Parts: sequence; structure tokens; C-alpha cells
Amino acid sequence: MSDYLRTVSALVLVLGLILGLLWLLRRIGVPGMVPARQASRRLSVVESLALDGRRRLVLVRRDGQEHLLLLGNTADLVVETAIDKGTAPAPAQEDTV
Repeated sequence: MSDYLRTVSALVLVLGLILGLLWLLRRIGVPGMVPARQASRRLSVVESLALDGRRRLVLVRRDGQEHLLLLGNTADLVVETAIDKGTAPAPAQEDTV
């Protein structure tokens, strides 16, 4: 029984050391690994909306500008480019009678 306990504890120790080393490498931002700061990323997906089973609208931010893309199975289409974040349209209001 002590051999099994020693083996399991050694395995836990080695896995802990590997995970600790990976955490440290990500923290200091080693080239080739995930960047340490998210602020240095130039490209991000702001929002995504599934239209149907084949098409999806995706709002992508690149270098501070937003672009609206229509992604499909066979073709992709740029709907609008260089969207200014500060000029979002007012939400549509329904007429009540």
C-alpha cells in the first residue's frame, strides 16, 4: 500500500510542478505562448449572432475599429467596415396605438 501512495504522491508532485511552470511562463509572456496581457491583442470578436444553421453575423474589432462580417458555408461577406463605436444607432421603438 505504501508503494501506491508514494507513486500517487510523486505523480501529483510532478503534475503540480508542470502546471506551475506553465503558469509562470504564461505570466511572464514567453514568445510563442499566449500573451501575458490581453491589451496587446489587435484582433477580437466583439459579438456573434447566428442567423440560421448556415449563416452567422460577427462583429470583429481590429486596431480599434469594428467590422461587421456575414459568415456562411460557401462565402463570407464584409457587410460594413470601420464602424465607429460612439455612433451606435438608437434602439427601434414600437408604435403603440
